[in-house]
Amino acid sequence: MFQLDDFTHEPRIAYFSMEIALQNDIPTYSGGLGVLAGDTMRSATDLELPVVAVTLVSRAGYFHQQLDAEGKQSETPMQWNPADHAERLNAKIAVMIEDRTVWISAWLYILAGHMNGQQPIILLDTDVAENSAEDRKITDTLYGGDSAYRLKQEVVLGIGGARLLQALGFEVRQYHMNEGHSALLGLELLRRFKYPSDDLRPDESPYDIPRVRELCCFTTHTPVEAGHDRFDYGLVQRMLGDIVDVVTLKHLAGDEALNMTSLALNLSEHVNGVAKRHAEVSRKMFPGYRVKAITNGVHPYTWASPSFAKIYDHHLPGWCHEPELLVRADCCISDEEILQAHRLAKASLIDKIESLTGATFDARLPTLGFARRMTAYKRPDLLFSDIERLKSIARNQPFQIVLAGKAHPHDEGGKQLIAALYRHVRELDGVVNMIFLPGYDMDIARLMVAGVDVWLNTPLRPMEASGTSGMKAAFNGVPNLSVLDGWWIEGCIEGVTGWAVGDSVESANGDDALALYDKLEQVVLPLYQEQDRWVKVMKGAICKNASFFNSHRMMRRYTTEAYIR
Repeated sequence: MFQLDDFTHEPRIAYFSMEIALQNDIPTYSGGLGVLAGDTMRSATDLELPVVAVTLVSRAGYFHQQLDAEGKQSETPMQWNPADHAERLNAKIAVMIEDRTVWISAWLYILAGHMNGQQPIILLDTDVAENSAEDRKITDTLYGGDSAYRLKQEVVLGIGGARLLQALGFEVRQYHMNEGHSALLGLELLRRFKYPSDDLRPDESPYDIPRVRELCCFTTHTPVEAGHDRFDYGLVQRMLGDIVDVVTLKHLAGDEALNMTSLALNLSEHVNGVAKRHAEVSRKMFPGYRVKAITNGVHPYTWASPSFAKIYDHHLPGWCHEPELLVRADCCISDEEILQAHRLAKASLIDKIESLTGATFDARLPTLGFARRMTAYKRPDLLFSDIERLKSIARNQPFQIVLAGKAHPHDEGGKQLIAALYRHVRELDGVVNMIFLPGYDMDIARLMVAGVDVWLNTPLRPMEASGTSGMKAAFNGVPNLSVLDGWWIEGCIEGVTGWAVGDSVESANGDDALALYDKLEQVVLPLYQEQDRWVKVMKGAICKNASFFNSHRMMRRYTTEAYIR
């Protein structure tokens, strides 16, 4: 049994993320950012990198999705008891919020890798007796409440997390901010590395900003404006007081409002986007900053279905530690083994569909899969832009569709998209078998990325920073049919790893529906009927995509480019 002392004997990378997907039944994640953070930590564990992760305990989770017969989403809390999975640490620190002391405790969750590695995850918790009833709820709901609630959470994560690591005896060699939610840790470091006032020249900054920058790195994850938190300085002053002087704060975080992304950019020596295209977009969004590209990846062992892991283990032993070995899958694994592994994965998905909805899917028909956070820029409705065209295609070349995804409780447009998809189910009834699976989570995601035949992704360019669901599909020999944005610009080899929808220029967005129908009707569905040719594309997805777009490669790059400088 590992204890905290087992992890404090050497300097560690402190990885801060508002959400981390630890396991399916611990609801400390909402979607892609949290699942990526979980894969990051799982690869760090497998590679035995010295990391400690910091996140919120999120006792009420994100939310449990309920959908009525019309597709109207409602939300209920996903309560969990951290004592069932983690150990309460005997340490507390305090932060000041609205001129009152808020105490923060923590839980230690030990992330156990499948290769005997262990990694500490610190879950921050304000539900302690010393706090008021209001403050005890700060760490309850992931992305809940209003802007004041969100700022309180980010105070706890950034400032509280940095203080707690120090109190627990961790020596931090580098702070990695996974998105801007934790950027207030930079203010805590400024406070920690403040020059003695007697040593200052007139008009000289009282803070050792270069030292803080050397300690910090920052990964930005989205070009979407709503993904970059901003807080009114009146609110900031009320919540934080004068943790650093206002002149320095506005210099680092912006004159009009506290921009968490600007704060992270200005206090980080290393900054990166999560795909090559995303880094280009970020450099345009934040001119004057050097934004590198480290393309995301997914954890091999987590996302390869049991049937595929079995044949990889047999033919390519060591693949889950060295996923680059999968480049040999085309010559080492027979076509029939690939097809049989997929049949088993597809059967598991079909069983899940029936158990959740009562719907019956046909294992012989090509199945399209789409599962994302339901929001406008991801365009889950693009496939249904012309219902009559879709019906016409299906009458000649039958196929079926499985969808899933949650809309943020405050995203009314996203909720309306789910309701629209439910309407399309009824419109297509009798022509296309289509189902929307409720309660999208990691377990459903595992079944979908392995059990469908084609993975669909249709974002509005250039809003897809990276996207990782298609990478997970590749580990299961499932090719992508996707818009050229995010990682797919790097991963798409037409007809080899999958197929592009349209081209990669932003002006082509309006033509995507027609391009999608043409590619589906003229290329993808006809090819599916020729299994000897189809399996070559399945192998291409494994060899060319899974071998590269994995979190082991990603973490090796972070280590050499961001952590060791």
